[in-house]
Amino acid sequence: MYSNSIDEIKAALAAGENIICESDSPEMTRQLGVELARMSRPGQVYTLVGDLGVGKTVFSQGFAAGLGIPGPVNSPTFTIVQVYEEGRIPFYHFDVYRIADVEEMEEIGYEDMFYGAGACLIEWANLIEEILPESYVEITIEKDPEKGFDYRKVSIKHI
Repeated sequence: MYSNSIDEIKAALAAGENIICESDSPEMTRQLGVELARMSRPGQVYTLVGDLGVGKTVFSQGFAAGLGIPGPVNSPTFTIVQVYEEGRIPFYHFDVYRIADVEEMEEIGYEDMFYGAGACLIEWANLIEEILPESYVEITIEKDPEKGFDYRKVSIKHI
């Protein structure tokens, strides 16, 4: 499904449909994160893929807000994972950009978070595909400079 209306996006997400939408601002990208998080449930894993500077952190901040997590949320680039327990369910925010070997994920106990009581959002998840669960939601954010500086194409696919 292709949509730009937040109401259509919410309906498609609730129905478990794959969607592609366009964002023309960081606020819209953030709102997509909010809406997805509002529907998340314990044990759900979301992968977040996109080049540097496409808005993964903006999306992640919206996701945290959608779970009711107060305060600042930044990408855990150097710590690999940040755990937030203040929302309606725990939020496990991963940034695996600096993972050299998936064994590092085992050292931090990723399985407890992937299959735990919260929602996982994994930035740069394409780097750890071999340990992703069988079922997850893949979010891909892409730029298109020809459509403007703030333009983003956001694809949400159920795997």
